Amino acid sequence: MFPGVSFGAPRPVAGEVVFTTGMVGYPEALTDPSYRGQILLFTYPSLGNYGVPRPRRQGENGLPDRPWESDRIHATGVVCAAYSENYSHHTAGASLGSWLADESVPGLTGIDTRALTKRIRTHGALLGRIEMDGHAVPEFVDPNERNLVADVSAREVVRYGRGGVPVVLIDCGRKNNQARMLVKMGAEVIVVPWDHDVRSLARQCAGVVISNGPGDPRLAAATVATARSLMRRNVPILGICLGHQLLALAAGARTYKMKFGHRAHNQPCVEARGGRCYQTSQNHGYAVDGASLPRGWETWFRNANDGSNEGIRHHSGPWRSVQFHPEAAPGPTGTEWILEEFLEEIR
Repeated sequence: MFPGVSFGAPRPVAGEVVFTTGMVGYPEALTDPSYRGQILLFTYPSLGNYGVPRPRRQGENGLPDRPWESDRIHATGVVCAAYSENYSHHTAGASLGSWLADESVPGLTGIDTRALTKRIRTHGALLGRIEMDGHAVPEFVDPNERNLVADVSAREVVRYGRGGVPVVLIDCGRKNNQARMLVKMGAEVIVVPWDHDVRSLARQCAGVVISNGPGDPRLAAATVATARSLMRRNVPILGICLGHQLLALAAGARTYKMKFGHRAHNQPCVEARGGRCYQTSQNHGYAVDGASLPRGWETWFRNANDGSNEGIRHHSGPWRSVQFHPEAAPGPTGTEWILEEFLEEIR
């Protein structure tokens, strides 16, 4: 038990407690659908000092302006060491606490985040809850036992950009910056739900991107089946984060739950060919078992810290995927070439 002070919405919640080591980017992190069902612990000591932008403006091509990676906060709760109600930034229009309150998300400050993070690193990701005096205590709940992708995916087909190379983006909980960057690079992006039948679209598009998303990839069986069907039709595929795991499952590989995952924008990944190291943005609790890759597939990237698989590609087919986020948001922008290379090959 870690006693603290409430900010944001005064309500109890339960979920999986995970930590991120990023120093900035809390608006992007909180609106990342991959955090669905999780209580997010920020290891950086101070949170909220630059507030949040308001109002949300509609950007180019109908996509919300940065830093909004979706239209709502997806994290179940927020935990930090020191929350700053006073904020200062030229784009800020509200405090982090007021934004959390508006979205009914509780925050807890004054926590020994170092001790809690060390506990998670020792025991692995833990189920936890934020309790509050005068409120009923919620039951512990493991969000990974249900298909979280179905909760966060788009409900209908949406198009962004016009006249470029047509790319289908299968929305398993996408971050908006994936569509922003693809459109900026000259693509017409067709966003479809996670369980959408893309066989008709496959004849019209040049390639398919499978997005990031939350939870256990094995529960998004419809997307795995779609990826397998697309490979039989030789449709080019790029998987990102959860999309990487889904493509691996479609190829016949295995995935597994990591002890505490990778959540930050300073994760070093080494390219298998050449050995170049990239600093990457990541948010995942599951990984691909590289040793289970079937014949014809190879490891593309490895994590420099723990050696886990961070990317795969096929020797002859137009299929590849990365565990990290080439679109960043937040994080370094040194791997956007992966998106550019994919688009260049399908034009």
